[in-house]
Amino acid sequence: MTDLQIGALAIVLMLAGIYFGMHIGVALIVTSFLSVWLVKSPEVAARFVAASANDAIRDYLFGVIPLFVLMGMLVSVSGVGRDTFDVFQWLMRRIRGGLGLATVAANAVFAAITGISIASASVFTKVAVPEMMRHGYTARFAVGVVAGSSVLGMLIPPSLLMIIYGVLAEESIGRMFMAGVIPGIILALGFGILIVGMACLRPAMIMVQGAAADRIELPQETWGSAALKFVPILILITLVLGGLYGGFFTPTEAGAVGAAGALVIALLRRRLNWQKLWNVLVETGYVSVSVLFLIISAMLYSRMLALTGMPAAVTEGITHLGLGSWGFIAAYVAIVVALGCIIDSVSIMLIMLPIVLPIARSFGMDVVWFGVVTVVAVEIGLLTPPFGVSVYTVKSALNDSRITIRDIFAGSFPFVLMMAAVLLLLIAFPSLSTWLAYL
Repeated sequence: MTDLQIGALAIVLMLAGIYFGMHIGVALIVTSFLSVWLVKSPEVAARFVAASANDAIRDYLFGVIPLFVLMGMLVSVSGVGRDTFDVFQWLMRRIRGGLGLATVAANAVFAAITGISIASASVFTKVAVPEMMRHGYTARFAVGVVAGSSVLGMLIPPSLLMIIYGVLAEESIGRMFMAGVIPGIILALGFGILIVGMACLRPAMIMVQGAAADRIELPQETWGSAALKFVPILILITLVLGGLYGGFFTPTEAGAVGAAGALVIALLRRRLNWQKLWNVLVETGYVSVSVLFLIISAMLYSRMLALTGMPAAVTEGITHLGLGSWGFIAAYVAIVVALGCIIDSVSIMLIMLPIVLPIARSFGMDVVWFGVVTVVAVEIGLLTPPFGVSVYTVKSALNDSRITIRDIFAGSFPFVLMMAAVLLLLIAFPSLSTWLAYL
């Protein structure tokens, strides 16, 4: 058996393992070990695994993952999400579909201080869904808005997916963060246009029959009280993103400063006791360890593929097919969206990127732009059945048996279509992703 055949067999075995329920990280490590064993020897395979695990996350840069996760968890328990929603609810109280717009806007701001879609989905399910249903919005629309807009957390910096992509592509994480700003704003605006369009053209889709948007009680807010609620959010965003983009902090330092700032806010607001702090630290550990374990396994998998020559062979094969760069990107996006129906976002990136990044580079594609396209395509999978992580997060946080998983998938479907439209826009105009990144 040739090295190339072993590489192809490794991919098949890895996908089969995942299909039959094997954890993605374990599948990557086992297939990599067996493949190196077949190419070299058992002793070399053992040393290969040990060296890859040792080299994978020893870099100082990887401290950014637990720090940003910790910041997101602290922000979630501090009540900042509810205050953000209250402010935007008050600002958009006179606009048709205003509560839906408030949810999108609050999610966009919340994304700028968390970077985790699951955190956004969990917080705004508890904050926004009951409020929208109380004011006459349909349950399907309410949960759809929350699930749909939660994906902004993976695009607007700081984004966990951008960090993972930057690591795998050996690209600056700061540059990847900058690249996500304009696409994130465009996607949020697209969601807003979608909601206003539905409110004006198909009001029955968002309002319960007989309910009226003008029945909404105006929140008891003033410009002064709204400003006070927004100050902690603004300070944290300025501290983290301003320090990062201003060159004062590295991404890891920005994560540490953000986590410290979020801790101070939670303490000042008296939302954090010893039990909650312990829960936050434990949850941060769970998320960080799972992500770092996946990164270790992905780097091992990537090195194994390089050893077998699979990426070079695939690159040559794609080139000889005559698909061109546009054909390649279309096929890649279709595969990523399809994979999103069955496995999670991080796993898709870990499986696909070691294979496709050499191909993208061979076509002369900008790696930063390719990363933004990848993240948006992967995000679509957060909302597509049967796996849709954001949908299941909304369901578990809602704890309402009247609203089914099918309702949430149906409610989020218009947002999937808008994401597809934005993805096509970003593919057609790469400068939307690269302009800020290379300033």
